[in-house]
Amino acid sequence: MKFFVDTAEIDAIAELNDLGMVDGVTTNPSLIKKSGRDIIEVTKEICDLVDGPVSAEVTATDAETMIAEGRKLVEIAENIAVKVPLTWDGLKACKTLSDDGHMVNVTLCFSANQALLAAKAGATFISPFIGRLDDINLDGMELIEDIRTIYDNYGFETQILAASIRSVNHVLDSARIGADVITAPPAVIKAMVNHPLTDNGLDAFLADIKAAEIKIL
Repeated sequence: MKFFVDTAEIDAIAELNDLGMVDGVTTNPSLIKKSGRDIIEVTKEICDLVDGPVSAEVTATDAETMIAEGRKLVEIAENIAVKVPLTWDGLKACKTLSDDGHMVNVTLCFSANQALLAAKAGATFISPFIGRLDDINLDGMELIEDIRTIYDNYGFETQILAASIRSVNHVLDSARIGADVITAPPAVIKAMVNHPLTDNGLDAFLADIKAAEIKIL
């Protein structure tokens, strides 16, 4: 499974990237706003930092302007994936940009039917939003499973990018089902290392080391 980091904070990306935990990055206007920086400037810096795809989102809602914005965004770096919404205009933009040879991430997916349309339009990535479905008492993981089944049935190459990841359990369940990619905030990725038995075991080891006065250096 590939790990994308869902942030525009350079330091957080760099820390995970140094550990080999970053296969790509997803950003959106809200994350860029939170960083307090210019969208082009921060996106270029992220692209220079990581080798994998960096999703940069259009701000328009009509196909023609989305396409124009997408073509401007891909000028930033070769690893830009243009992020478009799962609307009819977004699918039009996806088709055009994909035909141009650019990576496209179709976002805000909440149904398997939507995911099927995105694959037909040539999307590189489809981003189903797990957490937001859970928020309205629907099963986000069921959507991931449905998309996986449909894509496998017909050999679609569109990668399932599980988004709106809220917890380490979301990561685990996505991996079990077979999502190609998860995108999560740095805090969720770092939380995957935590387990109470690891902490308890380490405390016991440290106590034994102290009692035995063991030193290596």
